[in-house]
Amino acid sequence: MNCSFSKSKDVEADEDALAAFSPPKLLDEVKEKVLSFVQLQLSRKRKVVVVTSGGTAVPLEHKTVRFIDNFSTGTRGSAAAEYFLQAGYAVIFIHRRKTLMPFRRHLDKNGSKGLTILDMFQLHPESDGSQTLRVDQTQIPQLSSVLTAYQSVKDQEMLLCIEFITLCDYLHYLKVAAEAIHPLGRSAMVFLAAAVADFYVPGYALPEHKIQSANGPPVIHLRQVPKMLGNVAQQWAEVAFVVSFKLETDHSLLVKKAREALVKYKHQVVIANLLESRRTKLEVITVEDHCTLILSEEELNKGGEVEEKLVADLIQRHEQVFRVTWN
Repeated sequence: MNCSFSKSKDVEADEDALAAFSPPKLLDEVKEKVLSFVQLQLSRKRKVVVVTSGGTAVPLEHKTVRFIDNFSTGTRGSAAAEYFLQAGYAVIFIHRRKTLMPFRRHLDKNGSKGLTILDMFQLHPESDGSQTLRVDQTQIPQLSSVLTAYQSVKDQEMLLCIEFITLCDYLHYLKVAAEAIHPLGRSAMVFLAAAVADFYVPGYALPEHKIQSANGPPVIHLRQVPKMLGNVAQQWAEVAFVVSFKLETDHSLLVKKAREALVKYKHQVVIANLLESRRTKLEVITVEDHCTLILSEEELNKGGEVEEKLVADLIQRHEQVFRVTWN
C-alpha cells in the first residue's frame, strides 16, 4: 500500500493558522522531554503511540476566568493508553489536566473499576493510642494488579505524560509530539481521542480582564478551529499510522462522515461511534473495509472495556499495513 501523499493546500493553510495560537510557556520544556523520550524508545526498538485524551478549553479573557469547554473525562484515551502499554508500545499521553489517567483511573470513581483511593485504606487503633494505616484486604487483588502493571511501565520508562488545559496548549503539544515521532517512521502511531474544540476566540479579540456581567450579555465572535488532522497525517508524522474519531448522533451520517474524513485528511483509520452506544460499540472504518467492535452485556458486567478490543484491532492493522520490522 502506498502511503505517501503530497501536502494539500488545506494543510498549508492550517499550518499558517497554527501561528495564530500563542505557544505555551512550557513548550520548549515539553519538546525537550518528548524528544528525549522518543530517542530512548528508538534505542530500545519500541513502537510508539501518541495518545491524546480529554477536552480542550477556549479562554474568553486573557486573564482567564471564563472559558468554553469540550466535556470529556478522558475515559477512552486513558484506557487505550493502558492497552497499548500492555501490548509493548511506549506511549506519549497528551491529556487534559485532571482527567482520567492510565492506571490511576482505577482508583477514581469515574473509572470503570469504581473505587477511590480512600476506599483502599483503613485506620486501625493500636493499644498505645496511635493508629496504623492498613490496606483493606478486600481491595488487595485489584490494587496489586494495578500497581504491578504501573511499576513495570515505570521501570521500563514506557510512559510520558504531557498535560494541557487550553486549545493552544493542545495544538502546540500535538505538533511537537507528532514531529518527534517522525524518525520512528512506520513504527509510530497517533491515536487522536481528545475532544478538540471546533470554535475559538482569537487572541486579538480577547479582553484583558474578566468580562463584567454588569455590562450585560457579551457579544462573542467565534472562529472555526483549523483541522490539524491533515497536518499530522501528511506533514508532521507523515508515515505514522494515524487514527481519528468521529462521534455522531445520527446513525445515517456515521459511515458517510468517516469516509469523507479519510479522503480529505488521507490518514489510515476513523473510529466512528454514536453518542448513546459509544462505550459498547465502535465502527472501525478504513478506505478498504469497515468492521464493528461490540462489547457484550456479559463482558461489560465482568468489567470488560471496548477499548481493549479496539487497541487489539488497531495493532493488528498497524502490523499488516506498515509491516513493522526491526533489522
